[in-house]
Amino acid sequence: MGSVLRMIPFIKRTRERWSIGIYTGKDPFNLDSPRSNPVLTCADITDVIASSVADPFMVYENEIWYMFFEVYNILSGRASIGFATSKDTSYWKYEQIVLDEPFHLSYPYVFRWDHEYYMIPESRAASSVRLYKAMDFPKKWVAVRNLLEGDYADPSILYHNGKWWLFALRGHDELTLHYSDNLEGRWYAHPKSPLITGNKHISRPGGRMIVFDDRIIRYTQDDEPTYGHQLRAFEIDVLTTTDYQEHEIAQTPVLKASGHGWNADGMHNIDSYRLSENRWIACVDGVCRK
Repeated sequence: MGSVLRMIPFIKRTRERWSIGIYTGKDPFNLDSPRSNPVLTCADITDVIASSVADPFMVYENEIWYMFFEVYNILSGRASIGFATSKDTSYWKYEQIVLDEPFHLSYPYVFRWDHEYYMIPESRAASSVRLYKAMDFPKKWVAVRNLLEGDYADPSILYHNGKWWLFALRGHDELTLHYSDNLEGRWYAHPKSPLITGNKHISRPGGRMIVFDDRIIRYTQDDEPTYGHQLRAFEIDVLTTTDYQEHEIAQTPVLKASGHGWNADGMHNIDSYRLSENRWIACVDGVCRK
């Protein structure tokens, strides 16, 4: 054990260090960083030795904010899902790891449906898109079924017009789309899937899809020239079982590297919430590669 611990400083230096922050603004496309960022770093993790925290997603329940995120465990060499809580979104208390598998997990897309909480984390290492259900929210999660089989990353789900829509990255540069009438039912490949091929600028999902003011917004990582370079946003114009059309919004990129500090070199995930007419909040992540 002593030899392993002596290696930890070297491991930390050789892996990208991602941290988590909270942004605020008048809309989901014009967000700023308060001075208090980052609100969570690997130093906050208490139950494993972590080198990075990333891919945050939030839900609000009984006047408490719950944030779920990837925790990269140095000793196991893979990530699990941890969570933190907050009453004001400024101060966050790390709680614990809540989902650990014998394979890498990330991107814990958590959502509520029919009075129950579900999570679809990235389980690419298990060659599947797995649906988990909270048996005792927020601490106990159980896999209920595989939605898709295959090499899919960052699955992002949306309920719209009576159907479920699942966007995911296949391989390194293909954005796929599947749909279903039932969350736990059969899923069908969209006839226009893959929607994007051969373009790392816009093919990888980058956070929770949102619907507001009759607009559907899809966030996407820009992974050129480097992974997690910045975050862009597209408005979906047509979403049916036979057609799909979108356009990039004028305010893009919505997140990008600051050039210094915790997010000096990139940002690649966002989960935005509308608090009032002109007040939005979002959990985001950023990387410092130095």
